[in-house]
This record gives sequence, C-alpha cells and structure tokens, in this order.
Amino acid sequence: MKPFSVSIDSGIAELVFDRPPVNAFSSQGWADIASEIEGLGRNSDVRVIVIRAEGRGFCAGVDIKELAADGNLIVAVNKGNYDSFKAIHRNPKPVIVAVHGFVLGGGIGICGAADIIVASECATFGVPEVDRGAMGGGAHLQRLFPVQKVRHMYFTGEAIDAAEAYRLGAVERVVKREDLREAALQIARTIAAKSPGMISLAKEALSGIEDGNLEDKYRWEQGFTLEAYRSLDSQEARDSFVEKRDARFNG
Repeated sequence: MKPFSVSIDSGIAELVFDRPPVNAFSSQGWADIASEIEGLGRNSDVRVIVIRAEGRGFCAGVDIKELAADGNLIVAVNKGNYDSFKAIHRNPKPVIVAVHGFVLGGGIGICGAADIIVASECATFGVPEVDRGAMGGGAHLQRLFPVQKVRHMYFTGEAIDAAEAYRLGAVERVVKREDLREAALQIARTIAAKSPGMISLAKEALSGIEDGNLEDKYRWEQGFTLEAYRSLDSQEARDSFVEKRDARFNG
C-alpha cells in the first residue's frame, strides 16, 4: 500500500502523506512518491501540486528500522530520495509544500526542492542525520537557510521552529495548524488561474538561474552517505536509535 493519497480538483493536485506513526518511508515508499510526483507533472489536468501530510508531523525521512535491519538498502533509499527531490525541483508544475510538526531528513529534502513552503506554527525543521549514522540533506537545507545556520543545524542536530524559518526567508507564511491546508490551497489557486505555459516557462527559467545544480550537489552528498553507512559508528547510531538507548562509540 502506498504511503500517500492523491486527489485532483480545479487544476490542483494534493498529495497527502499518511504513513503512521511519523511518515517515515521505506525504500519502496520513496520510489512510489517519486513516480507519483513525476506523473502529476505530466498530467495536463494538473497546474499546481500541493504536498502535505496527516498525522503527528510532516515527514520523519527514511525508515531507519528498515535500514537497521538491512544496511544494503541504503542504495535503494538513496535512489528513492534523489528521484523524489528531483521530481519536485525539476517538475514543470509549481510545487507547494504545507508542513506541520516535525520536518526531518527527507522532509527537509522535499522542502528544499519545493517552490513555496507554508508552515503551521508547530512546525520544526531539523537534520538529525549525523545522529542516525548518515549524511545527506545539506544541499536542500542550504537552499532554505544561510550557510552557517545550515552547519549549526547539521553538526548539532538542533531543530529550528517555523517562526525562525520564516525570519530566515524559507517559509512564505506561518499559520495555525487548522488553517494550513487552506493557506496552501489559496496560493495554489492563484497560480492555477494563470497561464500554464507561462508558469512552466517561469519555473524552468528560475531553476536555471539558481546557483549551482541542486541534483549534482545532492548526488555528491550521497557518496558520503554510502561511505558513512560502511562504518561501525553508523551501525551503532542506527542500532541505538532503534533500541532507544544512548549510542556507544569507540573512537
């Protein structure tokens, strides 16, 4: 069963994550997300894509338990992440992300790849990769926040809240949780009312003038993710997370 649902109304596609308890996706789940978003981009009935979630938080990233059971799946997870983020960033349709609760790991990748972000007051953004024995997410985080803020978040694992994300310019609007969907749809309706051809050209043009290639930067990071997963410290970090204990590192 796919970890999301999709509906299309008046040119607006809503993709809603719903994989309790924390919207953490398996390697197959990420592959399904990528395929769906690519398909929505090709659908002539779709003018704007809205991604949001049900449950306690927007997205906790990858399924650490799956990787703890079989570390070799990191290759499939890497591909699913890469394809999902690329499907958003390179999509011919604008992608609006509406987040609440925790936005972690792959959730950061989704936000960093998106065109517009709306957040509820309860949203928090974080990259606990180092504490989970992994790498990745820095390229997308750096598309959201300044370089030194990114490094502080990455090295410490500390999250920032929606108000700080708004102050730093990553979030378009901060609203109450009950108003989140409507806030995203309101922006989507404004865009959907415009010429699809002009919006598509605008997105391609804006992506082309960005500093560097986001996908190439992320692919560079993924090499370090694979390297990290080959280390004993990475395995210990994953095991301690699954077993809900403090990690014990030797070096």
